[in-house]
Amino acid sequence: MTLLEPARSAGPAKAPAVRGAIARAEAGADLTVDEVVTLLTAGDDLDTVLTAAGRMRDAGLASAGRAGVITYSRKVFVPLTTLCRDRCHYCIFVDTPGQLLKKRKPVFMSDEQVLTVARQGAALGCKEALLTLGDRPEERWPEARAWLDERGFASTLDYVAHIARLITAETGMLAHLNPGVMSAEELHALRPTAPSMGMMLETTSRRLYEEPGQVHYGSPDKDPDVRLKVIEDAGRARIPFTTGILVGIGETVHDRAESLLALRDAHARHGHVQEVIVQNFRAKPRTAMQGAPDADLLEYVAAVATARLVLGPRMRVQVPPNLSDPAEFALLVRAGADDWGGVSPLTADHVNPERPWPHLDDLAAATADLGFALRERLTAHPEFIADPARWLDPAMHAPVTAVADPATGLAAPGSPRPHSRRAGPGTPRGRDIDRRIARATGDAGSLDDGEWEELLRATGRDLDALTAAADDIRRYTVGEAVSLVVNRNLTSSGFRTAPDASDPTQFGLDDVAAIADDAWQLGATELCVQGMLPPGVSPEAYLDIARAVKSARPDLHLHAYRPQDVWDLADRGGLGLAGALAAMKDAGVDTVPGTGVKVLSERVRGKIAPTDLEIDRWVEGVTAAHRAGFSSTSVLFYGHVETAGERVAHLRRLREIQAVTGGFREFVPIPLPGPRGGVPLVPGRSPLDEHRAMVAVSRLMLSGAISHVQIPWTRVGREMTAVLLQSGGDDLGGTLLDGRIKPEAGIEAGLEFPVPDAAALVGRLFRPFRQRTTDYREPPANRKTPIR
Repeated sequence: MTLLEPARSAGPAKAPAVRGAIARAEAGADLTVDEVVTLLTAGDDLDTVLTAAGRMRDAGLASAGRAGVITYSRKVFVPLTTLCRDRCHYCIFVDTPGQLLKKRKPVFMSDEQVLTVARQGAALGCKEALLTLGDRPEERWPEARAWLDERGFASTLDYVAHIARLITAETGMLAHLNPGVMSAEELHALRPTAPSMGMMLETTSRRLYEEPGQVHYGSPDKDPDVRLKVIEDAGRARIPFTTGILVGIGETVHDRAESLLALRDAHARHGHVQEVIVQNFRAKPRTAMQGAPDADLLEYVAAVATARLVLGPRMRVQVPPNLSDPAEFALLVRAGADDWGGVSPLTADHVNPERPWPHLDDLAAATADLGFALRERLTAHPEFIADPARWLDPAMHAPVTAVADPATGLAAPGSPRPHSRRAGPGTPRGRDIDRRIARATGDAGSLDDGEWEELLRATGRDLDALTAAADDIRRYTVGEAVSLVVNRNLTSSGFRTAPDASDPTQFGLDDVAAIADDAWQLGATELCVQGMLPPGVSPEAYLDIARAVKSARPDLHLHAYRPQDVWDLADRGGLGLAGALAAMKDAGVDTVPGTGVKVLSERVRGKIAPTDLEIDRWVEGVTAAHRAGFSSTSVLFYGHVETAGERVAHLRRLREIQAVTGGFREFVPIPLPGPRGGVPLVPGRSPLDEHRAMVAVSRLMLSGAISHVQIPWTRVGREMTAVLLQSGGDDLGGTLLDGRIKPEAGIEAGLEFPVPDAAALVGRLFRPFRQRTTDYREPPANRKTPIR
């Protein structure tokens, strides 16, 4: 589907015109708007444009002394406020004061909330704190004005300056400021607080700003002339500046060409544009543009390549990796991109919550597959760091030097350290539990086991404070999105070589293939298989089941076999643990469940689950699986004979394993039902409050280690699930489709959570819903189940 308006579309350019424009670009000439349109509409000659753009990028990297290097910035995303005076039709970032109340979300992040995120990010090696916020919310919302007045800040930008200084002083991280439109005076005032700033131009189209119904109508800060003036003023102030265009929001090709030329000309005058982002529009639910098509891939790639040819070899051209599928990376790199932008190992992309960042290891591998090395940079690019007298305020010289590699100007390895600690908020005053909660949010390692146990026993107002703190940690790290995978279960304990047709829980290999095919046809992206095979069935059947699934549906993600199942294959099959894991990988297993354990305590196992795998063997098994390349879930079954101390010890052990392997994707706190379960830690405390305390402590103890806390809706019910999502949870697990083939063969058969039902529940919380893959990536568009 084209993004071009029929009345103003340009037809495919003729090959001689394309070649002529490329030749002039390579000669360093300033292209005309018609020549830029020619490149943007190259049509059948797009490959020629991509080749030229890639060649120009390579020459620029070589002249910069980093041939074959694509950069990124390791960052935390700090959404300082989601109030804004603008009304952009594609934006899901912004809230109203009423929505903030319903979400239990503050008007602005506090010092403590910001530092909680920044310190966790610094511990993970992040050196950039991206401060993003709405434009001048105090000019539209009295609530924002009152918040600032109560704390003595003249404006939102005054508070931005305070937070930027605080982050650098307390963590050593560098702030990158993205607060929207700023005056020349405001740019000068902010320059001592950050080595770089940014603001997207998006487009020079006045039609999109002035015409009712268009994307920027009613948004005073999206006036193209105003935004161009900010870019000019930033150049005069000698601020390393990030800007860019947004492709696919209704602009014409001519608009796109004019936008690129405007950025080229501003940089020619001042030399301050350090990178140009070419960003593709992605439609978001609950926005005026939710039904608009995403940016067409080839038009987007043409825009990237044209940006490179217009802006020249020395400009860094950035493409956000989370807004494209990994399969599209090759085209973007061919088009001359040389920077992935900021990528976070901790926080979500709060502007695009439905599009998670790629794992940094995966991004490095994908970059290497394309023939480039991935290297970390700082918020200011090396060319600007190399000339601090011109480009950096003196207040920024020491903080930048502390995290820069002196040889390359890229980021030095390791974590930043506090630059010069300021007198911060200090130790919270008041009740002991308030101080514990504040310390838990600031540094999970600062509490001893006894203090965590006290938090697990919180009730009443203390519990409300605990869950609110946990939900803040969730909000400012993994983000507001609530995710769900479309999946089906299959219990491998029901496998038989000759299944009894009268027993609906039994199945054979033919059934496995049919179940996999059926699940795929119903929209599943995952099949979860777990359970010990019966003693009389050969352990080879574990592998046969996997092969049958992959033979029927190669693209169906196979999430299979607990550590106990793997040990059964290893022992009875004579393969050993390493051999069993290798055989599973060869058979097509993708990830493994980290289930099969209640609490990591031999005392508990002996009392309630003596047939479970011994604790040391479970730890050995899951650790070996992670080291073999399998990621896994992690769980804790609670509410039986375990003590508060044993719950805390369990969570600590999971953190220790994660520190070594990094293999846990999520944690699931599961209440044990039935006659053995339902035992409260606090006598008389309601089941809901038992679960709230467990979810909140899990979020706080695991923050910075295991990102996602999954709510087991099958155990607590949908209504209680909604409450627990406000206690630190961010994931709903799976839909647990029964399917049409042997539905009783899956554990928890008869329980389903269809995607539309899950989306409706999440919508009541005013949070975005996201369908995910098993490993928390975005499913292909053709594998997403419609919400309605």
